[in-house]
Amino acid sequence: MTTPPSPSTPSQDELVELDRSTVTVARFADYASAQQAVDYLSDNGFPVQRTSIIGTDLRLVENVLGRLTVGRAAAAGALSGAWFGLFLGIVFTLFSDSSWLAVLLSSILIGALWGAIFGATAHAMTGGRRDFTSRSSLQAGQYAVQVDAEVADEARVLITRQNWRASDPSAG
Repeated sequence: MTTPPSPSTPSQDELVELDRSTVTVARFADYASAQQAVDYLSDNGFPVQRTSIIGTDLRLVENVLGRLTVGRAAAAGALSGAWFGLFLGIVFTLFSDSSWLAVLLSSILIGALWGAIFGATAHAMTGGRRDFTSRSSLQAGQYAVQVDAEVADEARVLITRQNWRASDPSAG
């Protein structure tokens, strides 16, 4: 009877890595301020590899850009199709004995035509359920700067110093 292989024992470094706890040392309303704080820590010799910026209170924001009509859908499709046609045209010119310019232009035109047809058809098939274009983004309500617990006091002192200098114009 053979005994199953024993699981490998984690090294001391792996155990330390698993036991790492973090502490929030500052909160900011925008990412730029959190990034500026970490940059200040770095400029003052703080081990920033032990730092994280964590966005919390996430929300999805969809900004409406405008009305989507069949014409706009066709134009967007034509543009996408033209890019695809350009790609195919370049590939075709590598293996064609014909005029490379004629092959390239005809590929772009055919791609744009099919793209416009597909774009208009796809929009028409929605039945007016989504007659607008938009851009979505994920945004955080606040940003927390977290550091390893062992260096939290040092980070707090530095961030407090940064905030004090920012609020005191005579601090230089």
